[in-house]
Amino acid sequence: MNVHSATALAHPNIAFIKYWGNRDDALRLPASGSISMNLDGLQTRTTVTFVPDLTTDTLTLDGLPAAGPALERVSAFLDLVRRMAGLERRAAVVSENNFPMGTGIASSASAFAALALAATRAAGLALSESELSRLARRGSGSACRSVPGGFVEWLPGTGDADSYAVSIAPPAHWDLADCIAVISREHKATGSARGSALAATSPLQAARLADAPRRLDLCRAALRGRDFEALAAVAELDSDMMHAVMMTSSPALFYWQPATLAVMQAVREARAGGLPVFYTVDAGPNVHVICEAARAEQTAEWLTRLPGVQAVMRARVGGPARLAGVS
Repeated sequence: MNVHSATALAHPNIAFIKYWGNRDDALRLPASGSISMNLDGLQTRTTVTFVPDLTTDTLTLDGLPAAGPALERVSAFLDLVRRMAGLERRAAVVSENNFPMGTGIASSASAFAALALAATRAAGLALSESELSRLARRGSGSACRSVPGGFVEWLPGTGDADSYAVSIAPPAHWDLADCIAVISREHKATGSARGSALAATSPLQAARLADAPRRLDLCRAALRGRDFEALAAVAELDSDMMHAVMMTSSPALFYWQPATLAVMQAVREARAGGLPVFYTVDAGPNVHVICEAARAEQTAEWLTRLPGVQAVMRARVGGPARLAGVS
């Protein structure tokens, strides 16, 4: 049997300047730029095999067969790859995560970054980093940021051709760590794609977008200058602004849980007391607490003792999406 297969690995990312809202939902062109950090140690591993005798795409997710919206989303993405490669074969996709999905830890980002790389290589394509980032964006907007390595900026661009992510600093530039306070492992009721589509219904979104260039400049400068205090200020502001938009959308979205708020407050108090930490929260209840890597063990131990924190996952700055095998 003539089988073409490839396996790829990709990391989720945590955004310091968030992506929330599109100016084109079909192409996932963002309403503004965003900046993130890849998370080493957390990963999605995806194998794509194009098989001649398959009549439909199949998806195995964390060891279980998947159907419905998850399979439909993957199949629609594979259609993009098939059109690029002039290929008609259906594919068997096997994907595994070593962290909870759908809880605000960017599982769709790593999933579609890994899927983009594995599927294109299995289809015989060799895309550049920017081309691969553009393609991953079509599956999940934040996936474009999981293609390059280290600290990454998503350029909103003017259209499909120039909306992709680039690395603004490699992983070794700044040894930061993300201590993720896990409040809940439950899959969120409203996914990021559906939630983001509601952004324009909030009266606060226009003000958030108008201020985005300023926050992007502050974040980029803080990262390049390794200015922890400046990064903390802009990242917490940006996170709070995104959640304010969520809470004032129609219908309103409340991803925070009581323990989420308690951890955020504890982080602010700890920083005021001299511990260099800051928080950022994606579309979920779990709190990403950023510190310098030398403080990660101390920070994780402290977070574990807070009420409502089930566990703490630690990650340092991760590299780009990469191949693990082609056959």
